[in-house]
Amino acid sequence: MPKKIAIIGAGWMAAYHVAGFRSAGAEVVAIVDKVPAAAKAASQKYGVDKTFSEPKELYAAIKDLDAVSIITPNVFHHPLVMEALAAGKNVFCEKPPALNAADVKEMVDAAKKAGKTLMFNFNNRARPESYAMREYFKSGAVGRVNSAQAAWIRRNGIPGFGGWFTTKKLSGGGPLIDLLHMVDLALHFMGYPEPAFVLGNTFSDNIDNKEFKGPWGIPDVQGGTTDVEAAAHALVTFKTGQVLTLRNSWAELNEREVVSVVFQGQKAGGKIQRLFRVDGIDATSIDTCEIYSQENGFPVNKTIITEPDETMGRTRSAKNFALVLDDKEAPLNEPGEAYKLMKIIDGVYASAKTGRPVELS
Repeated sequence: MPKKIAIIGAGWMAAYHVAGFRSAGAEVVAIVDKVPAAAKAASQKYGVDKTFSEPKELYAAIKDLDAVSIITPNVFHHPLVMEALAAGKNVFCEKPPALNAADVKEMVDAAKKAGKTLMFNFNNRARPESYAMREYFKSGAVGRVNSAQAAWIRRNGIPGFGGWFTTKKLSGGGPLIDLLHMVDLALHFMGYPEPAFVLGNTFSDNIDNKEFKGPWGIPDVQGGTTDVEAAAHALVTFKTGQVLTLRNSWAELNEREVVSVVFQGQKAGGKIQRLFRVDGIDATSIDTCEIYSQENGFPVNKTIITEPDETMGRTRSAKNFALVLDDKEAPLNEPGEAYKLMKIIDGVYASAKTGRPVELS
């Protein structure tokens, strides 16, 4: 029987989740949103029969529901995941996992206790470039990654002013937590080592400058809050001796928007990169995937040709979750990795406050 999955949140990311689940043979059975009109509009758009305004209504009405997909503002991730796990459902949750590492730890423990699958939409792991790069790791061609540089740099990318994106108590922070994908991908290539220390800083320049607003996001909220960073920079060391640097921004003067992971391995280095002609518009992107090695006494740079994916793996990531439920694929991410990632993010914010390195236990 096809797995039955419901979507909690009627935002634009639902399009990718619905497409991904259906491509794996799952059935999308309901849309849940606290705004009934939004749920109804999404149900009509995606051809879903049932709508609900609260998850508890969903769980009471559809007893054989297998899983939920959570697509809501960040502050609701933790309570909605906990509610779903308590109801005995598997969960696919948008990023970031939660507002902080402590909440993620509760989610991880609850999933383990319930014996349910908990995955997060770290969709850049599902890009064709990432699948291709993993084959080089599997073959032993790269060896251990000693160091990596993760960057998501937006020049004009503030997602609206005064809304939940720019309100720390709702979002958890600015571009550091919003654009965490490259940090996650770098850690994925590094084998997700245990972090030891973080030294970082955040900058608020231009966070209230309307000239730096991105072409997507949510409408401005007059009189709303804008109290998050515009950019974050950090160095992370690990108990294994590996090191990672990161740079995330919504409003930082740069040639163009750059999304990249560059790594240096024992046997080879590499890069996955997406350059944008227009900030935030995937249709304008230029993707590259490269390996750097020494062969026969010569420096060799290899360009790996992959199929284009304008969705940046969003649909494929959702498909992976549905296939995991059917025991047809291994999960692209594990809950414990999300906990390590959020410990690093917490550490950067803590270091920015104190101006000192932060030890991560």
